[in-house]
Amino acid sequence: MRRAFFLFSLITTTFGQDANHPERLEWFRDLGFGLFIHWSFDSQVGTTISHSMVGASDDYLKRFVNELPRTFNPRKFEPHDWAALAKIAGIKYVVFTAKHHSGFCMWPTHTTDFNITQTPFKSDITGEILRAFKEQGIAPGLYFSPDDFWWLYKNGKTLQRNVPEVQPSANPGLLAHDTAQVKELLTSYGPVDVLFFDGEADSLRKTAWQTQPNVVVTRGAIQTPEQYIPGVPLEGPWEANMTMGTNWAYKPTNDVYKSGGVLISTLIETRAKGGNFLLNVGPKPDGELPIEQEERLREMALWMSVNSESIYGVRPWIVTNERDYWFTKAKDEDTLYVVVKEPQRWPYGQWKDIVLKSVKATSATTASVLGQNDKVLEYQPSVVPKTTFKQDKDGLHIRAMRAQRLYDDRKWPNPVVIKLTGVKPALTPPVVETVRANRNGSNVEFEGNLIRMGDSTALDVGFEYRSINGQDINERTSDWKATGFTKRTSTGTYTLAVPGLNLKMPYEFRAVVRHPLLTLYGAEKPVPKGR
Repeated sequence: MRRAFFLFSLITTTFGQDANHPERLEWFRDLGFGLFIHWSFDSQVGTTISHSMVGASDDYLKRFVNELPRTFNPRKFEPHDWAALAKIAGIKYVVFTAKHHSGFCMWPTHTTDFNITQTPFKSDITGEILRAFKEQGIAPGLYFSPDDFWWLYKNGKTLQRNVPEVQPSANPGLLAHDTAQVKELLTSYGPVDVLFFDGEADSLRKTAWQTQPNVVVTRGAIQTPEQYIPGVPLEGPWEANMTMGTNWAYKPTNDVYKSGGVLISTLIETRAKGGNFLLNVGPKPDGELPIEQEERLREMALWMSVNSESIYGVRPWIVTNERDYWFTKAKDEDTLYVVVKEPQRWPYGQWKDIVLKSVKATSATTASVLGQNDKVLEYQPSVVPKTTFKQDKDGLHIRAMRAQRLYDDRKWPNPVVIKLTGVKPALTPPVVETVRANRNGSNVEFEGNLIRMGDSTALDVGFEYRSINGQDINERTSDWKATGFTKRTSTGTYTLAVPGLNLKMPYEFRAVVRHPLLTLYGAEKPVPKGR
């Protein structure tokens, strides 16, 4: 997978989304939750998919290209089992790696003998997967890499990525090879709903739309942040793609998996920010899903069985969240979903009092907890767990009880969702943008931009920052530290110098604006390191 997401951001701003039909993008946004499947013959040795070829010796490349395919025989491959599991997990579309960067084709292509027919398995894996998922009502999608290490290897070129000399645009033979494969895929399997180009896509996406005008091109046409969720909502449709562990393909040892709770939380945050969540699995070389991945999908299945209404067909609210309360809104209704995502999970049978600042009740408002009837607390007939609310000057007060027993021990660790109908925004929120951080001698100067005042005549603006030393791209354990704040009565840029930071260590920061009712933030950005 490509880690250089910012390259694709630049590509997106260059050509926009003109050829993705707007109604198809709306359809795509409504789906919300997809399944990525990274699988190829190199899963046999548990390496990163394809990338081990880059920088490899000639003897390694010969073994990789000539020997590894001869032992790939996934005799336990049952795509109907994968699709059935995806269905109960709430998956709405699938994206399968028909061809990754290695150039190996997981279908019986006529364009190269480096394909599934040269393995002991021989069967059309791509076709079987697409058919199985279609039977479950899951929209079919394909991943396709324009980069092709096999083609480069056969043509005597040094294997690399993201350099001009190996791109299809610099190699007419490679472009013709890719074009023929895209046409073959899009004419062999009926309608394909989603297409993910992981590489130079300018010519190929045009080929795709000419062959199947209704296909939604994701990477290559919209923003697709990888392995992280943006700090603020992105413009238009977007899709976050993420692994369960540290590898895209199967990693038999030395892997660390995210918990099911973390994946549920990531799905919620992505939807609150208007994106789709494409969650990856990497099947074992024998065709089975690793039990760790199945377990996480089943935990998500239970949560989605209760709360999927808050995930499908929703758009962002006027703010993404108030502290630990995250919002999604039904796109064509005044229905708001409040996801209670507190670190200390909600105990079974206990009342919780919530005050929301951004929400205002009307005469048509109702409130309930998703998944329960608000009438019965098991074994306690004297308790009526009915959700109530009251509009007051300081906000909308909600009182609710978690009254559905999902585990025997009653210790359900995952978020609970409150459904509010007939509600309106209680404010027009301000908008603040994180601009940049500049070194100024031994100090760092943060710059922000107050873009909109909202319904306030005066606002306090400032920044927060935190150390990310020793943390990976997803890990964030340090607390935010606030700078001083200054009052603004108009929009525009503002700066603040922060002394005392160890500029040899990595930090990130974000702009902050304090509305009288709640605090809002800009996107997180890195602080440049010194020497």
